[in-house]
Amino acid sequence: MQLLNLLRAGIYMNFLAHLYLSGNDRETIIGNFIADMVKGQQINGYSPGIAGGIKLHRKIDEYTDAHPVVKKSKSRIRGKYRLYSGVVVDMYYDHFLASNWKDYSSHNLAAYVETAYAILSDSVDILPPRARYILPFMIENNWLVNYADPDRLSLNFGGMARRTPFDSGMETAVDELLQNYEEFGAEFRAFFPDLVHYVAGQGVPHEHHGINELDIFNKGSNINNKDISNKDNIPQKEEIPNKDKNTGG
Repeated sequence: MQLLNLLRAGIYMNFLAHLYLSGNDRETIIGNFIADMVKGQQINGYSPGIAGGIKLHRKIDEYTDAHPVVKKSKSRIRGKYRLYSGVVVDMYYDHFLASNWKDYSSHNLAAYVETAYAILSDSVDILPPRARYILPFMIENNWLVNYADPDRLSLNFGGMARRTPFDSGMETAVDELLQNYEEFGAEFRAFFPDLVHYVAGQGVPHEHHGINELDIFNKGSNINNKDISNKDNIPQKEEIPNKDKNTGG
């Protein structure tokens, strides 16, 4: 639905799982990150590698939406969050990935995420405007690591709720998570290995042998030296338009 697409082009989405599933190729990582911010024929303006990452992201979303375990998670909260139940579950699952990272990766989460931030920062000039807007806030507030913290996750849901065109109720999503924590956690643990297996079938190597083998730090990458401030005509935070127009469902 167009409304979900608009929301997914905004802030506080499930970036961690997509990063994890991107393997060890820089362009796949970039494409997977920007995919929800690239519409229609815009994909043709990117290199084959980045376009491949965009397509991988879309395949991941399609597989996730069709998976019976994910459908079960959504059904538990659909009555409360309706159109946004899928977005809420995406964020729940990123929480479980971050908080149980050692079960899924041999790499330190903070170091892994910093490497990803550096890859994206080095490529800031080719990111679409929304991605260039998001990235400094993502790095400054360390969203990907902080998905593990329910209090920080609650702030993220609150920010998302303020950007929906009607009362989504997402500001209460962490309360719902904590009330059903074991159920959602079990569903994530049942689903995620299936997703990893699916992505491996798309020719993307598993993360355990991936991102931290990139030699970006040996090439002088430094996220503290790269200018990733908002520039050009990228809207400042207070100028984000209210999504109450052209949001057909």
